[in-house]
Amino acid sequence: MGKIRIGIVGYGNIGRGVEQSIKRNDDMELKAVFTRRDPASVKIQTEGAEVKHFDDMEAMKDEIDVMILCGGSATDLPVIGPKVAASFNTIDSFDTHAKITEYFANVDKAAKEGKNVSIISVGWDPGMFSLNRLYAESILVQGSTYTFWGKGVSQGHSDAIRRIEGVKNGIQYTVPIEAAVDQVRSGSEPELTTRQKHLRECYVVAEEGADKAAIEEAIKTMPNYFDEYDTTVTFITEEELKANHSKMPHGGFVIRTGETGCEGNKHVIEYSLRLDSNPEFTGSVLVAYARAAYRLSQKGESGARSVFDIAPAMLSQMTPEELRAHML
Repeated sequence: MGKIRIGIVGYGNIGRGVEQSIKRNDDMELKAVFTRRDPASVKIQTEGAEVKHFDDMEAMKDEIDVMILCGGSATDLPVIGPKVAASFNTIDSFDTHAKITEYFANVDKAAKEGKNVSIISVGWDPGMFSLNRLYAESILVQGSTYTFWGKGVSQGHSDAIRRIEGVKNGIQYTVPIEAAVDQVRSGSEPELTTRQKHLRECYVVAEEGADKAAIEEAIKTMPNYFDEYDTTVTFITEEELKANHSKMPHGGFVIRTGETGCEGNKHVIEYSLRLDSNPEFTGSVLVAYARAAYRLSQKGESGARSVFDIAPAMLSQMTPEELRAHML
C-alpha cells in the first residue's frame, strides 16, 4: 500500500511542526507546501516535496490525500477551512472555542458538497484536552471540571496580537494562577471566573511610530481572546523578543473532581501536558488525525468531524489486532 500523501497549507510554526512529524511517520509523505508568499522564498526541509502558491492548490487535487491547514484561527481558517474542504480531505487546529459550532457547520457543508472528510479543532486544546474532559465527565457524572493552560506560549493568541495594526511582532504567554490550581486540586470544587484562573502576558514589538496606547487597548479589549482576562502588555525591541522569547513551550492540565456512591467518596482525575515545543506537539497531533481522515475517506465517508467522532484506533499505524495485543 502506498503512503498517505500530505499537503501543508501555510508554512509558519505549526506548518514546520507538521513537516517534522511527517518525517517520523513512515506511512506518510509530504507532497507539497502551499503558501501565499512567493514560493521561491520559502525553503522547506523535505527533499522532493514542492512549494506551491496557495492559488495552485486545485492543480494537485489528485496528488494529495489530506491537506493539513496551518493557518491562524482569527482570520485564516474561517476562510480557507471551508474553501479547501470543498476539494480536499482536511485537518485543522481551529481554536476559537466560542466559534467552533459555527465553524464546524461551514466546514461540514463544504466537505459534504465535495465528498471529503474534514476533522476540525485538532491539537491539544481543543483536541486532546477536549477528549479528557469528555472521558472524565462521562465517568464522574457529578462533579466539576477545570482546565488550566500554561505557563506557555499560545500560538493562536500570539497570532491575534500580530494582526493588530501597528504590531511588528509579538508573543503571548498564558499563566495559570497558582492559588486557583491549589483550590481545585483540594477537591473543594470552587467556582472560579475566567479572570481568577489565568493571567495573559503579552510582549509586543511595535512598528516605528505606531500608537502604543491604541495597540494596548486593542489587545486588552479583544473579544474571545483577552477581554475576560487580566492582561499585561509590555513593549520590547525585536532583539529582546528574539533573545528572550524565541522558544515555544506550553502545557497545562485538565482536572475533574467528583463524588461517587451513597457515601460521597471523592475522586480527582488529572491529565497534564508539558511541552518543549507547542507547534511541534500540535503538528504531531494534526498528523495523527490526518491518518484518520484518510481512512474515513477511503470508506466513502464525508463531512466534518471533531476529535469526539474519531475512534482512537483510527489514529494509530498499528492494526486492530496489534492494538489489542500490545495496547489493551
